[in-house]
Amino acid sequence: MSHANALLTPKTRLRLALLIVESGWTYAAAAKMFMVSPRTARKWADRYRAEGVAGMADRSSRPHHSPARTPQYLVKQVVRLRWRHRLGPVQIAGRLGMSASTVHAVLVRCRINRLARIDRVTGEPLRRYEHDHPGSLIHVDVTKFGNIPDGGGWRYVGKQQGDRNRSATVARTGTPRSATREPLVGTAFVHTAIDDHSRVAYAEIHADEKAATAVGVLQRAQTWFADRGIAVERVLSDNGSAYRSHAWADACTDLGIVHKRTRPYRPQTNGKIERFHRTLADGWAYARFYASEAERRAALPGWLHFYNHHRAHSAIGGQPPITRLTNLPGHHS
Repeated sequence: MSHANALLTPKTRLRLALLIVESGWTYAAAAKMFMVSPRTARKWADRYRAEGVAGMADRSSRPHHSPARTPQYLVKQVVRLRWRHRLGPVQIAGRLGMSASTVHAVLVRCRINRLARIDRVTGEPLRRYEHDHPGSLIHVDVTKFGNIPDGGGWRYVGKQQGDRNRSATVARTGTPRSATREPLVGTAFVHTAIDDHSRVAYAEIHADEKAATAVGVLQRAQTWFADRGIAVERVLSDNGSAYRSHAWADACTDLGIVHKRTRPYRPQTNGKIERFHRTLADGWAYARFYASEAERRAALPGWLHFYNHHRAHSAIGGQPPITRLTNLPGHHS
């Protein structure tokens, strides 16, 4: 593709070359017609004589040799300091006696110019993976949201009114207070499952995260995925007590699913569902004012449909997750 400031596209270069080579136009006359210099007209005419139509295509402007390029041993030192100490270009330049702009260029070339691309624990570049077909791996986890008191929570009505709403809700429902005597309205435990390949997601809200609850969610999630043509082969979870229980292991065996767990203290391995939880919080849990917890819970199915069928997903080319499944009836409704 021609650069933004190019006067001649490949088709226009061909027209220019044909006028000179086959119609006998002079370089000056053809150059004047296409508003370029005679030298440029001569270049494209010569290239057409030598290579034909293929010679009109764009070529890389990268030089064959770069004698002033940063030596490889310095590049390795820059990368080592970035990985091991997560230093910025100015700090690295100070240690190595280099220009900060040169260090930044090296980091960009090595794709580690953003700390978000480096694992915080090991300092190594993040290694992203994606299974090659739906159902090959399902991520499961639980995220928690504080229940919304009647009348709305403090995020939208303010701290004072939020406290009054919470106290009134506790008095009505009889919810026990915390050790500090602060009124509690309870917690919503959202059990989630997301397909690694397509990012299609399933979620249920419960009052706990016990093994029996997690097993029930897994059984219903498998049925939900099966209705959409996904045969669950493996499931990946963290090391929560529910996922280490005998009940969970027995359920996976009965369903024909291989269970895998992440390494302790390594939530990055289950990063897809961790990122989904953030999207869930921004798009549903705290997206707008809810007058009660019941109203928020009633909005979850609609938001999940929007996420799966209509929301553009940046990790899969800007398409909704459902587009990565086979085109079964009703998938895009």
